[in-house]
Amino acid sequence: MKSVKGLSVWITLAAIFFVSINLRPSVTSVGPLLNTITEELGITNTQVSLLTSIPVFCMGLFAPFAVALQRKLGSKWAINLLLLAIGIVTAARLLINDYFSLLLTSFIAGVAIAIISPLINAFIKERFSHKIEPVIGLYSLAMGAGATISAGFTGLIFERSHSWQTALGVWGLLAIPAVILWMIASGGKKKVSDPMQSVGQGRNPWKNKTAWLILFYFGLQTSVFFSLTTWLSPIAQEQGFSLIKAGSVLTTMSVVQMFGNIFIPILINKFPNRIMWLYILLTIGLIGAAILLIDVQWSIWIGAVILGVSLSGLFPIGLMLPLDEAKNNAEAGSWSSMVLSGGFMMSAIVPLLIGFVYDETGSHAYSKGIIIGLFIAMFVAVYLLQQQKRHV
Repeated sequence: MKSVKGLSVWITLAAIFFVSINLRPSVTSVGPLLNTITEELGITNTQVSLLTSIPVFCMGLFAPFAVALQRKLGSKWAINLLLLAIGIVTAARLLINDYFSLLLTSFIAGVAIAIISPLINAFIKERFSHKIEPVIGLYSLAMGAGATISAGFTGLIFERSHSWQTALGVWGLLAIPAVILWMIASGGKKKVSDPMQSVGQGRNPWKNKTAWLILFYFGLQTSVFFSLTTWLSPIAQEQGFSLIKAGSVLTTMSVVQMFGNIFIPILINKFPNRIMWLYILLTIGLIGAAILLIDVQWSIWIGAVILGVSLSGLFPIGLMLPLDEAKNNAEAGSWSSMVLSGGFMMSAIVPLLIGFVYDETGSHAYSKGIIIGLFIAMFVAVYLLQQQKRHV
C-alpha cells in the first residue's frame, strides 16, 4: 500500500509539473520574435507588446472565475479543459498570418492560464499542506522550464523553419502529456474535499490591508518578469546582438531562474523568514537591473544571470505569502485568487508601457530605468508589509 501511495504522490507531482510547464510558453515564446513579428505584420512596438500584455491582463481579470468553474466542473475537468484550450489556441498559431488572430489566441490562452493558476495553487495547499515550499518550488520550476525552453528554442525553430508561425505554434504540443498525466493523477479515486469549495468562508481579502500589500508586491514582481521576458531580447538586439544571440540572453536568465526555483524554496523551507529573503533577493535584482545600464555587450549577460537569481525566489515567495496568511483552505483559494488576479492585471501594464515609451523615444535606456523603478517600488511594498505584520 505504501508503494502504491508513493507512486500516486509521484504521479501527482509529475502532473503538477506538466500542467505548470504549459502556463508560460504561449506568452514567453513571443519575446524573441517581437522584432520579426513587428516587421512582417507592419505593426508598432506598442501593438506587438499587446501580445504579451493581453494574456497577462487576462491572467488577472479572469482569475476569480476559477472558483465558479471549479465548483461546476471540479478540478479534474476544469484543468483538463483549460489545458486543451491552451494547447489548441497555441497550435492554431501555425495557421495564423494576421495580427488580430494572433491577438485572439493570446487572449484565450491568457483566460485559460488565469483560471488554472489559482486552481493549482489551492490544490497544492490541499494535497501538500505540510510541504508547501518544495511543491511551490516544483510549480515555479515548471513554469520556469516552460519559459526557458520557449525562450531558448523559439529563435532556433524560426531560423530552421523561416516561419514565425511554426516557432510560436509548436508549443501547443506541451499540452498533450499534461492532459494525460492530469487525467491519471486526478481520476480513479474518491474525490477529496475541494480546496476552493468554501471560498465564501473566512476573511475577505479585498477588505484586508495585508492582502492588498501582498497583491502590490506580487504585481510588481510579475511586472519585472513579464517586462524582461518581453523586452530583454529586443534590448540585446539594440546592443548589436543577433536574433539567436539575443534569444540566448533570455534563455540564460530563464535557466538561472529555473535552477533557482529548485534550490531557493528548499532554503526558504530551512530558513523561513520570508521578509529577510525578499530583502536579499530584491537587493540582488536591483544590482542586476543596474548592470543593464552599462552599454556594453558583456553587461547584459551578467545582468541576465543576476536577474535570474532574483526572480527565481521572488515569484515562489509571492505564491507562498497568501498561503501563509490563509487560516483554512477556503482562505487559501480566495486570497490566492485575489493576489493573482490583481497582481497579473498590474503586471500587464508595464510591458505595454515599455513598448509605448520605446515607440516614442526609440531607445531602450528608458526600458532599463523602468525595470529599476519596479525593484525600488518592491522594496517599498516589502517594507510596508513588514510594518503591517508587526501591528497584526
